[in-house]
Amino acid sequence: MSTATVPAPELTIMDRLPEGFLQASARDLHRLLPGPTLIELPGERKAPLFVSILLHGNEDSGLGAMQRVLAKWQDRPLPRSLMLMVGNIAAASEGLRRLDSQPDYNRVWPGAEPHLAEVPEARLMAAVHRRVVERGAFAALDLHNNTGRNPHYAVVTHRDPQVLALAALFARRAVLFLGLPGTQTASFDGLVPAITAECGQPGLPANAKAAARLVEAVLTLDTLPQATPERDALELFHTIGVVHVRPGIAFDFGKEACALNFSPTLDRLNFQMVDAGTPFGTTSLPRPLEVIDEAGCDIADDLFAVEDGTLRLTRSALPAMLTVDPQIVKQDCLCYLMERI
Repeated sequence: MSTATVPAPELTIMDRLPEGFLQASARDLHRLLPGPTLIELPGERKAPLFVSILLHGNEDSGLGAMQRVLAKWQDRPLPRSLMLMVGNIAAASEGLRRLDSQPDYNRVWPGAEPHLAEVPEARLMAAVHRRVVERGAFAALDLHNNTGRNPHYAVVTHRDPQVLALAALFARRAVLFLGLPGTQTASFDGLVPAITAECGQPGLPANAKAAARLVEAVLTLDTLPQATPERDALELFHTIGVVHVRPGIAFDFGKEACALNFSPTLDRLNFQMVDAGTPFGTTSLPRPLEVIDEAGCDIADDLFAVEDGTLRLTRSALPAMLTVDPQIVKQDCLCYLMERI
C-alpha cells in the first residue's frame, strides 16, 4: 500500500509513440509519460480502435500486448487507426492497482457513482470518452489482469451481437454484468461496441500474447460480425452479485487469529460450479460479507450463511475473480458470483 499523493492528473495527447515505449516496463512508463496519456496513431481504416491499458497500475498484460502489436506494425501503416489510453502511470510506477490517494481509474468513466463523478480523474476520462465517440470508434477494448487464478474471459455489459462477437474473439467465456457504474466498458453502452478482456494474472508473457491476438484481430477486421456467436463459440455467464467483506472487519487468508479467515487456496474455485454448502472460510461473525447485485441491493443472506463458525455458500454459483490478496479485496472485491445463461 502506498500513501504517496500525486497532483490532479491532466490528460496528455500524443500523435506518435514516445521514444522507448516499446521497450519500457509498466514501472518505467513514468519516465516517458507525464501522466494519463492518449496516443493517437493513424491507420488505413479511419474509424479507430480504442484500447485502454493500465487503468489498474499493476495489470501489465495490456502494455505487453500493445508493445507486441505496435512492434509488428512499426515499419508499415496500421491496418486501422488506433487510440491508445495509458492510464494510471503513477500507480504503475509502484506496481500497485492504485495509490491510496487515487480513485479506481476503472470506476470514474461517464456513468460513475455521484461521489466519483466530479473528481479530476472523472473529468479526464470524460474528455477521453468524448473524443472516442466523436471520432466514431470502431470498437473499444479494455485490457486487464486478475490477481487470482482465472482463465481468460471477457466482460460485457449487454448482449448486442457485435459486443458478443468481440468477446468471442478473445475467449470462449464471457460474463454479462450491468451493475458496476463508471467502468470504461459500461460507459460505451449504445455508443461503441466494447468489452473488457480479463487476461489472467499479470507478468506472464502468455497472457500478453493472448491480449495481443485480440487487439490484432480487431485491428484487421473490416466490419464486426452481425450475428450472435454460437454457444460452442461463446459460453455466457450472468453476474448474480459482487462479494465484499463488510467495512471494518479484520480478515486474511489462512490466519486463524482474524475475525474472518478465508481459505488460502480459495481462488482454486474460479470458474467452477460450486455447490451449496461449500466452505469459504471460518468466522466469529454472523454476517461478515455483503453481496451487491445489479440493482445495488445486498443479497448476502440469500447466498451465504455462518454455521458453527464456518462461512458457507447456501446456493450453487460459479465464482470469478476470487483473489487471495487482501489488498485487492479491500480495493475492489473478494469475487463475483455468477450463473450460466
